[in-house]
Amino acid sequence: MAEDRTLGDTGSTGNRGVGGSDAAAPHPHEMAETVARVRELVRTHSKRFERAIPLIASENLLSPYAKELLISDFHSRYAEGLPGERYYEGNEQVDQVETLCLDLARRLFRCSFADVRPISGTVANLAVLKAFADPGDLVGTSRLADGAHISSASFGAFGLRGVKPIYYAWDAERMTIDVPRTREILRAVRPKLCLFGLSLFLFPLPIDELRGTLEEIGARGWYDGAHVLGLIAGGEFQDPLREGCSVISASTHKTLPGPQHGILLAEGLEAEATKRLQSGAFPGVTSNHHLNEMAALTVSLAEHLEFGRDYARQIVANARALGAALHERGFDVLAADLGFTRSHTIAVRVEQEGGGEAVAQRLAAAGIISNKNLLPGDKSPRHPGGIRLGTPEVTRVGMREAEMRRIAELFDDLLHRGRSPEEVAAEAATLKSGFTSLNYCFAAGEAAYRYYDLVGRDPA
Repeated sequence: MAEDRTLGDTGSTGNRGVGGSDAAAPHPHEMAETVARVRELVRTHSKRFERAIPLIASENLLSPYAKELLISDFHSRYAEGLPGERYYEGNEQVDQVETLCLDLARRLFRCSFADVRPISGTVANLAVLKAFADPGDLVGTSRLADGAHISSASFGAFGLRGVKPIYYAWDAERMTIDVPRTREILRAVRPKLCLFGLSLFLFPLPIDELRGTLEEIGARGWYDGAHVLGLIAGGEFQDPLREGCSVISASTHKTLPGPQHGILLAEGLEAEATKRLQSGAFPGVTSNHHLNEMAALTVSLAEHLEFGRDYARQIVANARALGAALHERGFDVLAADLGFTRSHTIAVRVEQEGGGEAVAQRLAAAGIISNKNLLPGDKSPRHPGGIRLGTPEVTRVGMREAEMRRIAELFDDLLHRGRSPEEVAAEAATLKSGFTSLNYCFAAGEAAYRYYDLVGRDPA
């Protein structure tokens, strides 16, 4: 006769903690209190950013029409494969939305190929590596201290694929690739794939100047456009698919203000290369591709077709204005002789103000959100000499050049004039109070930092 057991019996085969003992039963209402606590923390976070000056170059705000699709039924579904070629039933509407998404991507970037199945920029990078590089292959890229993204490091996606990075020569004064010396490197080592793209992306990269060398050595040009995707689409940066790269990989939530997702774009790929790239995305590095994000991306692409040129133009104008205003106040903004930037980002060396880590923390305490960042010559990623500032979000809420000058005054007050973080935070909040609504999207004027309370109460 089988032994009778109850849920509370220590012989239960349910979940066990370390050492094999049963997990303690939750206190009545404990989990409901946990849910309430999480909701409160997220509300507090939203309120903090509503009052703050957000200058993270890799962040942006989603439009209301895109945001509502993140909590739609698409979130609950699977659609492995391509439209019309799914491994699951019930995808008729998903197929229609994804077909629209692909059509809009090809139109926005003037290319013949798009794939929106990567779920992030790094996953898109992995798809390219899966398609066009084998373990042991040499792949050209920039060093982290020169602005590259961690996915191109040996401890990132490059290492995961087993490829060896070959580093370009760098011109630290101009914050771009040194073309003559890089030509020599490429001819000497002949990498199979050459990645152009940065996480600290101030100026267009000289792809067109290196195109002949890539053709000479038989290397495929690949562009990581995560940071500058919206600027490319808005006609305010370079056009890599016309300059020597056949593939773009990117995330979709920086200067392109979409959901946190990924995308692949290509032009001029031969049929076999197209198949390899599609296979790299699925089944290579994704299964289901987060259909709610794909739907939100469709809206974001449509909005960028409508509003992207004006938005991209103002992002760059704001970044250049912020760089100039900080420079006038004695900050060591990189590339001053070149107008500081042609993108959404500026880089500031703050060793005299205490170093990147300390300065970023002090700014955050004063309601100004930035990040520490490696700059050329830095040795420690944990204790770099610089900070990175970006203008996508402040532009999204309507700030222009005058507000960039006011932000520079707040930097000066805090870091040069000795005002307390509390005083500067109060002034930052006053400035931000006039800029809490979304722009450059349909439903412009909606609250940018609204917390959407779907239930209306905490769990009992």
